[in-house]
Amino acid sequence: MRHRVFLEQQEWCTLGDPDGRELDEFDNKNAVHMLCIDEGKVLGYQRLLPTTRPHLLSDVIPELCLGEPPVGAHIWEMSHHCIAPGHQPGRSSAITIANTLGLALVKWGLECGVTRIIIEIEPTGIFPLVQLDFQPVPLGLPCNIRGKDIIAVMVAFDKRTLERFREMRGNQKKALAGTSHRRPALLHA
Repeated sequence: MRHRVFLEQQEWCTLGDPDGRELDEFDNKNAVHMLCIDEGKVLGYQRLLPTTRPHLLSDVIPELCLGEPPVGAHIWEMSHHCIAPGHQPGRSSAITIANTLGLALVKWGLECGVTRIIIEIEPTGIFPLVQLDFQPVPLGLPCNIRGKDIIAVMVAFDKRTLERFREMRGNQKKALAGTSHRRPALLHA
């Protein structure tokens, strides 16, 4: 799905692999990958990277941050958030998928001691974050990247954010599945 979204649709031609996958140097044992799966189909994806290790803002696009990028065990970076082709932005299916990924992110974060996420988004994406009870703080000014204005934002979240997602979701289906959501080992330091 990352290949279809980022290489075929958005033409990030520098990240493709000949085997049809979209991988980069951050797809390693430190990354947390979240998938939205329904009836055996992957409908959404996002990747989380610890800021205590190399990540996009620190190593690839530092121009988005005035000063040093924030670092800490409680701060992670979210990247490669995407929804499967065929689920257009603004349609109810895309909103449901995005909501499920957001709920999973906040639930996982609170369970693992993560209270802040860095994201690189278009400036128009800040207002929806406020509506979801995130507390966004721009880390710099927008820069043009691949023909789009992008801004780095650090968002804080708490139990209110979790409740807002649950309220918007309108059901109690699990957002996190699989193994226990233990605090990643690298956060213990």
